[in-house]
Amino acid sequence: MKHLHISDTLSLPQEAVSRTFGLLAVRGAGKSNAAAVMAEEMFDAHLPFVAIDPVGSFWGLRSSADGTGPGLPIPIFGGKHGDLPLERGAGELVADLIVGKRLSCVIDLSNFESESAKKAFLLAFARRLYLKNEDPLHLFLEEADDYIPQKPMRDEAELLRAWENIVRRGRSRGLGITLITQRSAAINKMVLTQVETLFAMRTSGPQDIASIEAWIKYHQVGQEVLSTLASLEDGDAWVWSPHFLKTIKRIHFRQRRTFDSGATPKNLTGKTSRPPATLADVNLSELQTQMAATIEKSKAEDPKELQKQILSLKKEIVALKQQKPEAAKTEHVEVSVLTDEDRKLLQGAAQVLIVLKTDLQTMAEIADKIYTVCEKAGVSNNNPVKTPFKSNLNQTKSQLKPPRQPQESRPVAHSSGPSNLTGPEQRILDAIAWMESIGVDTPEQTAVAFLAGYTYGGGGFNNPRGALRTKGLLEYVAGDKIRLTPEGRGLANMPEGALTTAELHRAVLDRLPGPEQKILTVILRAYPHSLSNETCANAAGYTAGAGGYNNPRGRLRTLGLIEYPEGGTVRARDILFLD
Repeated sequence: MKHLHISDTLSLPQEAVSRTFGLLAVRGAGKSNAAAVMAEEMFDAHLPFVAIDPVGSFWGLRSSADGTGPGLPIPIFGGKHGDLPLERGAGELVADLIVGKRLSCVIDLSNFESESAKKAFLLAFARRLYLKNEDPLHLFLEEADDYIPQKPMRDEAELLRAWENIVRRGRSRGLGITLITQRSAAINKMVLTQVETLFAMRTSGPQDIASIEAWIKYHQVGQEVLSTLASLEDGDAWVWSPHFLKTIKRIHFRQRRTFDSGATPKNLTGKTSRPPATLADVNLSELQTQMAATIEKSKAEDPKELQKQILSLKKEIVALKQQKPEAAKTEHVEVSVLTDEDRKLLQGAAQVLIVLKTDLQTMAEIADKIYTVCEKAGVSNNNPVKTPFKSNLNQTKSQLKPPRQPQESRPVAHSSGPSNLTGPEQRILDAIAWMESIGVDTPEQTAVAFLAGYTYGGGGFNNPRGALRTKGLLEYVAGDKIRLTPEGRGLANMPEGALTTAELHRAVLDRLPGPEQKILTVILRAYPHSLSNETCANAAGYTAGAGGYNNPRGRLRTLGLIEYPEGGTVRARDILFLD
């Protein structure tokens, strides 16, 4: 059986693939070289490995030491030198590929657009890998303190838990780990103590040396060499392995062959005879297609993406309503004239458009009704709309918004006409209509009260709201929300015209008081990225955690204008961006 020759004086058994190691050193002491040597040896022994690389230092495995020839034939996902890009939502997909193909690879996270995106990928990847993996696989965790921190922030608790599971319990699933860090004090101590073998290279910081000393005390091995850590030469390391290797010794890692870029399973070749995949076995085009398909599927099922599509449709509809009719041609043209039945169909389609919700069934109803009208009018892909038909359509455009009905036919209880609405009632209807125009069809009652100029819970809002409900112009929705009925929508002053994103922003900001304006302006500029509360508050001129920031931020969320994607962060909602 081939051993892993990492030094002239130390070789590791193949069982190392599912064991845990710690590689601790200051920058420049040789820890990247040591990790690459271990990876090279595992590859030569046909033991699959994955390098998790937040800083982009592992890509050199693909090249020879002098940079002129090939290195290890393994794929690189992400980063500047990647074969395929990485997306926030691809964590589970990449884990499935690695498990399914026994794939050795580098996962380069250095080009992610934000820390939150990187953490989301790592969380999904770790959970999926722990759930699916069964065969021996080794993980090199570069800059491990970045996602296994000693002091996790609120949004890092689940991430720490997922990786702690792998380190503490992964051995039973074939998973081995090498934790790599230049800041021993910054890595989580509960995780570090689970390491079976410690490679301590040159370390000078008192806190970092104290972390190594804590590991030694936990494993009850000699402390006499601690004083030599600060003076170790590049590539030198003390090896403490009281149980796995049963040794304490000083070694010197061999030089890497590749370019310097910065109950345990016993079947070490897997459950079947299939060998682990290399780059030659991987169809990169196929992997790219799979990743793209997964990402598109995720978008297709994402309510935010559906909301974007519906807002785009609304914008197109409004633009069509504003088109001016073309001048009538002098020659005689035979056209299909809209019948009363056609007009009823159009009016029905308009009703569906007005109450449009984020579901595909409603969109299908729209398509069916409009298609029927167009078909009857002689319109198809190969039969352009004729001028008289455009004129007829323009004449009936008032039907695209339910008209204010005459007194005798308006289906409003206890109402004799629009003048029957009080000022507060009209303002409440208009506030709900305005929220609808930006995609919030069932707004929070607090948001409606705010936009109408009232205080939620006060009589100035509750009394006219109750009167509108009695008249059948609005209805309450579970979760303290509210929405217009078709009759109420007919009496509301709906915003006219197709807004651009800039116009929408101006319209929203104009309706907000000073603090909300300042905070929302900062958040809009950062879109589509999220901001930490500290960054947002500072940019808006407030102090994070203080009421001067928290209160208006909370009101913006109540209005449905911002969201909290993760703990301690804020982001503009997609409904504020029409393009």
